Amino acid sequence: MNRNYFEQPDGYRETIERGVAGVQTFRGGFSAGTLDGKEAIQKLKAEIAEAEAIVIGAGAGLSTSAGFIYTGERFDKYFSDFAVKYHFSDMYSGGFYVLQSPPEEMWAYWSRYIWINRYMPIPNDTYDRLYDLVKDKDYFVITTNVDHCFQRSGFDKKRLFYTQGDYGLLQSANPHGVSAHKTYENEEIMRKMILAQGFEIGENNELIIPEGREISMRIPAELIPFCPDDGEPMTMILRSDDKFVEDEGWHAASAAYSDFLRRHEGLHVLFLEIGVGGNTPVIIKYPFWQMTNDNENAVYACLNYSEAVCPEQIESRSIVIPGDSGEMIKLLL
Repeated sequence: MNRNYFEQPDGYRETIERGVAGVQTFRGGFSAGTLDGKEAIQKLKAEIAEAEAIVIGAGAGLSTSAGFIYTGERFDKYFSDFAVKYHFSDMYSGGFYVLQSPPEEMWAYWSRYIWINRYMPIPNDTYDRLYDLVKDKDYFVITTNVDHCFQRSGFDKKRLFYTQGDYGLLQSANPHGVSAHKTYENEEIMRKMILAQGFEIGENNELIIPEGREISMRIPAELIPFCPDDGEPMTMILRSDDKFVEDEGWHAASAAYSDFLRRHEGLHVLFLEIGVGGNTPVIIKYPFWQMTNDNENAVYACLNYSEAVCPEQIESRSIVIPGDSGEMIKLLL
């Protein structure tokens, strides 16, 4: 885990530390649940209807189910030129390859990456369906996803905590001076970078490759972004080290999440974990397990394609459903 997960506001840090401590308390092994598929779906339907509050914890698996695939057709369509030059086969890996490239080339890559994963339409309606499922409930969302899909699908931004960043924001590469705790909207500069490479942008922000036009792998030097406050180069706001900027909005969301948990302590709370893997379990998974264990009225649910398990210690109050998250959400409506 990254050490900076513990450099958060008190309420958030307490939640995370409880989750880490929880790893030591769940000593009985893990369970795939006690219900079969249909029973589990029906049980979760009932819990969603009856719960006094729902805390959604969403990871990359939810966005994968929503169509954000970083390999295959989407990758080949928009990044084949970079793939040929650098010999990588997925967007995520490519982001690391180009970090050492000249900034004109690095930003050509990242502007495409950001545009198709943040500003183009969400590939399918998985997030819309999830919103329909909980919109009339007292809910809160904590997510490690950075594609802004929750807010784009109607979720109340005051009930969202994006812990790991946002593709739609930039920050200074040196966030310890006058630009400390500041982030900057990037849609306008990303649009300019995209158009400068030879792409066109459709009415729905669709990225279009004009027939017969050669697409450049570089942007003009004058489009390289520099921080308007300190003049330093800018970078994506994605948590990877201790330079990640936690701006005013981040801290407000963290406080709102902590307050939501505090106001619902001891109540019938459904902790609904969707598509969370093992990369950063201290943010969602471990705290959900621990908070379910600590609250005898709470229920833990896990929707996961390949890692659908719960600790045996909370097995009797857990609903474990393996499979594609989007397909499971359809069955819950």
